[in-house]
Amino acid sequence: MRKVKAFIERGNDGSYGVYTDLNEDSLTYGINGGGGTAKEAIADFYGAYADMKAYYQEISKPFEEVAFDFRYDVASFLSYYSKVLTLSGLERLTGVNQRQLGHYANGVRRPRPAMVKRIEEALHAFSQDIGQVHFSA
Repeated sequence: MRKVKAFIERGNDGSYGVYTDLNEDSLTYGINGGGGTAKEAIADFYGAYADMKAYYQEISKPFEEVAFDFRYDVASFLSYYSKVLTLSGLERLTGVNQRQLGHYANGVRRPRPAMVKRIEEALHAFSQDIGQVHFSA
């Protein structure tokens, strides 16, 4: 099954949206979702996907089923996970100053591609470390 990028972004009002880019993925349909949190927006997005599939079946049009590769912009990720990952914790993980991370989270500045990669790689390394944790009873 083909993977299609779906982008998660936070709006100025604090809500989240998820959308596919028709130009990039050349789907014959577009879908989007929205909600108060990224999780709600993703759920709404999947609902729109199911609705689109049902509509295509209703009009007897072939529907390409795809899997989604959800992608955050840095500001949306930092904002959404701010209750779990503090800026000081992220500074320790990434080596990026808290103030700079705060600017990214609030949309004051946009990180350069190299910085995005640095933050992403640090988070992936952390997730691998956490994935190896086991507790003894």
